[in-house]
Amino acid sequence: MKLKGKIAVITGGNSGIGLSTAQRFAAEGAQVVITGRRQKELDEAVKTIGHGAVGIAGDVSKNADLDALYATIKQKFGHIDVLFANAGHGKVVPTPNVTEEHFVSEMSTNVKGVYFTVQKALPLLKDGASVILTGSVISIKGMAGFSVYNATKAAVRSFARTWANELRQQKIRVNVLSPGPIETPIFGKMGLTKEQQDGFGSAVTGMVPLGRFGKPEEIASAAVFLASDESSYVNGIELFVDGGMGQV
Repeated sequence: MKLKGKIAVITGGNSGIGLSTAQRFAAEGAQVVITGRRQKELDEAVKTIGHGAVGIAGDVSKNADLDALYATIKQKFGHIDVLFANAGHGKVVPTPNVTEEHFVSEMSTNVKGVYFTVQKALPLLKDGASVILTGSVISIKGMAGFSVYNATKAAVRSFARTWANELRQQKIRVNVLSPGPIETPIFGKMGLTKEQQDGFGSAVTGMVPLGRFGKPEEIASAAVFLASDESSYVNGIELFVDGGMGQV
């Protein structure tokens, strides 16, 4: 029960890494609040999580939705102990094919969304709270076809460094959790055909010393560490959970 009694908020908690982390947080004793854009998936996720989890529909790229999220949390729980800014998305689009719409879409969710998810939570974050941002190993790998996505995750890393400094008086820790290739639904949303997905998966696996994709549960375990008092002296880091992909 490493998170017993803590109020934990997870954006993008209705699938993949967010859902697995929500399940682990709840099992560790946290009161979990998740967000997601699709009500049906959100309701199903809440049932899966159990333990009194709460789902609040909203899009992190819309400030009005974030305002509504935090107003509800303030009313129900009064504060936040753990904030996992996890919501994000990305597609394979080579630089010559990037449109303004694609650029704005990824920046709005992955950069603006993360920024205001944290900024608007500040009045509710307790002293000593833990903030976790979802990054990605490919922000340091320069993987072709992901120029915009790579940049969004590099921005997230920069946010963590600044916020770790700015929030020092409140002893709020801010860390980045950067997964490698993980078996989640995101690969089905990257704009690739089934054949391209298989080829991409094989190529990426070849870049991972452990020779496989990771599991969402493995990211969730790292998130529990960063959220709990076990990481009480860990601040401003980028923790790669990537099978060694970022190191070789």
